[in-house]
Amino acid sequence: MKTLSAPPKYAHVLLSGVAALFGFPVLWMVLCSLKSGVELSESPFAWWPTSWRFANYRDALVAMPFARYLLNTVLLCVGTVVGTVISSALVAYGLARLNWPGRKLCFAMLIGTMLLPWHVTMIPRFLLLREVGLYNSLAAIIVPTFLGDAFFIFLLRQFFLTIPNELSEAARIDGLSELGIFWRIVLPLSKPALATVALFQLITTWNDFGSPLLYLSDPEKFPLAYGLERFVSSYSDQTHLLLAAATLFTLPIVIVFFLTQKLFVKGITMTGLKG
Repeated sequence: MKTLSAPPKYAHVLLSGVAALFGFPVLWMVLCSLKSGVELSESPFAWWPTSWRFANYRDALVAMPFARYLLNTVLLCVGTVVGTVISSALVAYGLARLNWPGRKLCFAMLIGTMLLPWHVTMIPRFLLLREVGLYNSLAAIIVPTFLGDAFFIFLLRQFFLTIPNELSEAARIDGLSELGIFWRIVLPLSKPALATVALFQLITTWNDFGSPLLYLSDPEKFPLAYGLERFVSSYSDQTHLLLAAATLFTLPIVIVFFLTQKLFVKGITMTGLKG
């Protein structure tokens, strides 16, 4: 059996350089969010603040209804993650573990939908959700995720294919139904892939600006991404507060990623080992 060799040392240096390249703007944002408005306008490219103004975060929280935006965002994230994981896992199980006529054709058509940009389905989806009475509600963003996502279905299908069929056959002999096999055997063994899907969807929903712009009109229902844009338009002359608000917006998702990075990496590396 062929073993994987360790990456060369220069690869670590290269990756560290790339990480630093992406990390510098974030570090600059955090440090500049602790400056005063005058200091930031006079020396915007200076790294260290002369006086650390942690009050900028308090002022940013007071200037916009951050708690309301955060609550709406959390509701959207929980709803979309649950909907995406459940629906995508069910469809992926049917495509990976069950034999039925037309399975390959349906899978090919599913993959074909990934070629369609979001802008093509934007207007039909908006008209449909408006007709069923979901416009200007968080459900307009949450409900479509219960219909599955082509990319996540593909990712989970590839992971399900790596699970030995002998486990399912043994469960069938013991009288377990297909739903029981899915719930008690396949899902527990697929935690890394499920965590990867959940994290991808969480990041997508957290950063989503287009859907709230399209489906929501009540400011009380805006999530952080759209609320931050309104904050930018209202306080464009107070850059230090804008950077403080951007830091508050970025910090939670960064913490979530670092807490789940092991499962995320495991889910990505183990997906697609079997075609």
